Amino acid sequence: MIKTIYNPIVVKRDGINVLGLLLFCIIFGVIISRLKEKTLILKNFFEALLEVVMQLVRIAMLYSPIGIFFLIVAKMLEMRSLNDFAGSLGLYMATVLAGLFIHGFIILPLLLFIVTRINSLKYLRGMSQALVTAFGTASSSATLPVTYRCVEEKNHIDTRVSRFVLPVGATVNMDGTALYEAVAAIYIAQLNGIHLNAVKIIVTR
Repeated sequence: MIKTIYNPIVVKRDGINVLGLLLFCIIFGVIISRLKEKTLILKNFFEALLEVVMQLVRIAMLYSPIGIFFLIVAKMLEMRSLNDFAGSLGLYMATVLAGLFIHGFIILPLLLFIVTRINSLKYLRGMSQALVTAFGTASSSATLPVTYRCVEEKNHIDTRVSRFVLPVGATVNMDGTALYEAVAAIYIAQLNGIHLNAVKIIVTR
């Protein structure tokens, strides 16, 4: 009988340990909230730091449309022929937008109504500014200041809930990114003449 011996090798990879950092921040915040008066200075410091960061994000968002415009124009000028990509790119965009619409305006509102019995249309109306900002910036993190305001002021969600859930959701819960990347992988494969059957599409997703 042949025995296979495995030798473990420790490999260091570049990048940020997002889950480890997130877990540390959650535990750190829980301890700060439990100690109360003893950590009041530290709590005030982080609240002030949050406001400063939010102001910086607001300033960046004011100028982001200009930067996005020039990025798109630069990519368009690099293309040899726009007609070759217009049809397939338009179909790709329509597929992504259709998937995002179904997920964002049908599935998620339905889950909201089933779990909380809140009027989904009224809630979406209160989140309209955040949704438009997210669509324009394509960034959950950049939209956080607007999302805070919509959730707390228009939909009257407790700040203790919003200040905990929204940062976690902006970094961990990325349904739109998952849908976009899956469709993008299929689109790139089709663009390069690679045929994908049902099994390969499921694995790609």
